[in-house]
Amino acid sequence: MKASHKFMQALVLLLFIAIPLLSTPTYALSNSTPAAITDWEMMWEDDSHETVQNASSSERSSEWQAFTYGDALPKKPANIQSAWVRFKLPEYDLARPVLLISKLTAKDVSIFINNKLVYESDRNYSYNKNEILLSITEHEANHMVYILLHTDSDWLGLKKPIMIGEGQILSKAFMKQEMFDVVIGASLLFVSLAMFLCFLFLNKSYLSGINSLCVFIFSIGVMLLSLSPYVHSVYKEYGFIIYYTFDVSSNLLMPSIFIFFEKIFGRGPYGLITRFRKLQVMVSAISIVWFFASFLSDGIEKYYILVTTLTFAGTVVFGNMLLIGCFIKYCLQRNKEAIIITIGFGTFAAIAALELGWYFIQDKNYDLIFWKWGIFSFIASLIIILVRRILLNYEQVVKYSKQLEVFNNELQRAEKMDIISQLAASVAHEVRNPLQVTRGFLQLLGEKSTNERDKGFMVMAIDELDRAADIITDFLTFAKPQLEEMTLLNVADELKKIEGILVPLANMQGGVIKAELSPQLYVRGDSSKLKQAIINIIKNSIEALNKDGTILIRTYMNDFNNVVITIKDNGEGMNEADLKRLGEPYYSKKTKGTGLGLMVTFRIIEAMGGKIKFNSKKGVGTEAVIHIPSAKK
Repeated sequence: MKASHKFMQALVLLLFIAIPLLSTPTYALSNSTPAAITDWEMMWEDDSHETVQNASSSERSSEWQAFTYGDALPKKPANIQSAWVRFKLPEYDLARPVLLISKLTAKDVSIFINNKLVYESDRNYSYNKNEILLSITEHEANHMVYILLHTDSDWLGLKKPIMIGEGQILSKAFMKQEMFDVVIGASLLFVSLAMFLCFLFLNKSYLSGINSLCVFIFSIGVMLLSLSPYVHSVYKEYGFIIYYTFDVSSNLLMPSIFIFFEKIFGRGPYGLITRFRKLQVMVSAISIVWFFASFLSDGIEKYYILVTTLTFAGTVVFGNMLLIGCFIKYCLQRNKEAIIITIGFGTFAAIAALELGWYFIQDKNYDLIFWKWGIFSFIASLIIILVRRILLNYEQVVKYSKQLEVFNNELQRAEKMDIISQLAASVAHEVRNPLQVTRGFLQLLGEKSTNERDKGFMVMAIDELDRAADIITDFLTFAKPQLEEMTLLNVADELKKIEGILVPLANMQGGVIKAELSPQLYVRGDSSKLKQAIINIIKNSIEALNKDGTILIRTYMNDFNNVVITIKDNGEGMNEADLKRLGEPYYSKKTKGTGLGLMVTFRIIEAMGGKIKFNSKKGVGTEAVIHIPSAKK
């Protein structure tokens, strides 16, 4: 029952959401495509409070100037802050007629139709971009539209044709045109905040570089949003704050990116990156203080706008040149990160420099557009570098963790070896003598006994005593691995002797021993001890063989002047857990094994200055690789 109630509630909720979306409009749209109004007239106005009736009077008809789309905006006369723009609405047959007025340059805008105010926008800040979507009625065809413009800057007027068409069609065009900057800016804000939250859990050594990258991306996002006419139209009450966030963000832009570069590439040639970063931080701090002081008087604001425009453009151009020079130097050194960032930054810097140049050539009568596309390649390269650094850092941590595990295992093994060595040294001698005495008496009793059953028991007891004596011998070898007779040994000769000893044992097990021995390889060591170590390994391989098993013994010289001996079998093999425990005291996979044989082998090879490593895979086989320093004959 509870499940059915929840299902019904979800269904009702979906219906409430879907019905408005699926419902059809009650009006019929016409098939008319949007029409462009490309001709208009313009008249300068020295009184910003002049009425539309006065502007439309026949007495001022001579003051109007005709303009066509494509004409440059007229230069505003001195001491004139306002202007009128008028155009005539054409005939139209539209269900929901609207006007789309794009690229209208003015701070304050008032629109009149039939001498009635139909739209008004008054701003208390110097933002001059306007994108207006204005609904009109079917009765307003062939009427004149008057637009009163007011600004504090040097430019007034229209830059694009006025469009008239169906509301839905032009609304989509308006949204498509204006939402691009909003979507990009909001996405960059989200990305920067998400990166900041994610990177809080990463290595703190990169925190300053990560934070600076987040600030850079955040600043770009804020600048895009603050320049969007759509944001200023929708959030009119916050327009003042939105407009001036551009100044704060632009002052954070260059310092943040130089902090990031300094973290990634260091101080740069002759410390230029660090020096310019310090200069940029100082300039930005002064600019921000000056920015807040500009609200105190118009005089301070005037100089603030003049100076900061020049300093911002100068630092962008000079900073770009400096970074490109540094990146070229690093690229010549085949620095992969420099190559990645040079591609992204070079694209952005070239577009930004060209646009800024064109902006000043056009006497600031140009909208910076294309830098938004260049910023994508730049941010992408920054993120790629940061991710690459994090991955390299992670790989380094994994590498150090593995090394730490190896060192820890070696330390544990050394501690165990030391304990066994001390135990063996103190106990082995004391135990060996009583065993020999006991063995002698058992032999005498066995010789005197006439009962075959008792003789069998005596032989079994003597065999076990001999096995105990062998274990004690291993203990003594382990406790005192020093090589008493250090001589020059021909490795091939030593292995041939071992092969002759163990071939019969391998044949009994159903296997064969093959040897590929390089001549003239010499090491220094004790012949008997080396044989003992190699025999221990080969015997383990023989015991691991199945039918048709093979043991391959190879020798060669490696690049580090070490003689390498490999003993490889195709026996049952070992898993990773067993492989890690090889050489541990009392670890053996044999029924009666003690693990001392391999312990002794490790100690003998180490005493000769070498090392031994085992590679194995379950069901495939095992390979022992021995490295011993080479000796000259």
